[in-house]
Amino acid sequence: MENKELIKRAEDLRERCERSCTVTHTLFLTPAESYELARYFKNRSGCTLVFFGGSGECERKIAFFLPEYMDEESFDGAEYISAVKLTAYFGVPAHRDYMGAVLGIGIGRERIGDIAVHDNTAFVFCVPSVRPLIMQLEKAGRVTVKAEEIPLDKVPVPERKVKEMTFTVSSMRLDAVTGGMFGISRTEAAKQIGMGLVSVNYSACEKPDHAVRAGDIITVRGRGKGSVTGTGGSSRKGRLFVYAEVMI
Repeated sequence: MENKELIKRAEDLRERCERSCTVTHTLFLTPAESYELARYFKNRSGCTLVFFGGSGECERKIAFFLPEYMDEESFDGAEYISAVKLTAYFGVPAHRDYMGAVLGIGIGRERIGDIAVHDNTAFVFCVPSVRPLIMQLEKAGRVTVKAEEIPLDKVPVPERKVKEMTFTVSSMRLDAVTGGMFGISRTEAAKQIGMGLVSVNYSACEKPDHAVRAGDIITVRGRGKGSVTGTGGSSRKGRLFVYAEVMI
C-alpha cells in the first residue's frame, strides 16, 4: 500500500520544482521509501526524479526533483549532502556506536544517511545543516573519536561483490524463489516468510505464495539481499529458469 503522506510530500516538492524551476528535495529516505517514490513517479511527466545518498552504494538516499533544464548528468549532489570522517583512537567502535553517538546529540534519523564503517574510521553522510553538530563529536560508545569534514569523492567506496546465479522453480512463488536464491529449502523459506523475516522491495511480506517478478528485490534477515534479474526458458522437467544476483 502506498505511503500516502510520503507521496503527498513528494508531490508538493515536484510542484514547487515546476513552479520555481529550482531543485527541490526530501530528507534521507529508507530504501522502502525510495522504492515507493520511484514506482509512483515512474510514468509521470514533469520534473526529473533522481536519488542520491552521497555515493552510489548508499542505501539511504535523498530524492531530488530536477527542473526541465537540468539532467541527471549535470546535477551535483555534493551541494546537498556532506560527509564527516570520524577516526577512532584506542578502540574500534561498531556501527551502532557511531549511530548512537550521532542520534544522541539530538539529530533526527532522517537527516543522517548511511554510516560506512572501515576499520577504525566511519564516514557519516548527512545534510549540511547538521554537519557542525557531528563535527563536535568526541566519543562513539566509549571510544574517543576525532571528526573532520571531507569531500564526498574522498569517501572510500566499498567493493560491491555480487554472485550471479541461475536456478529453477516450479512457479514464481516467493518461497520457491527465496529458497533458490539463498540456498535453502522451500519449506525453510516458507518458515522464514511466515516469521516476517523476508521482504520484497523493502516491504515485509508474509505470504509464501506472493508472485515474484523480474526486478524484485528480496531480503532475508540474517542472510542477505538479492534481486531477480530475469526469467526465461524451461528445464526438461518443465521448471522455469530464474536469473538472480545476490550480494555477498
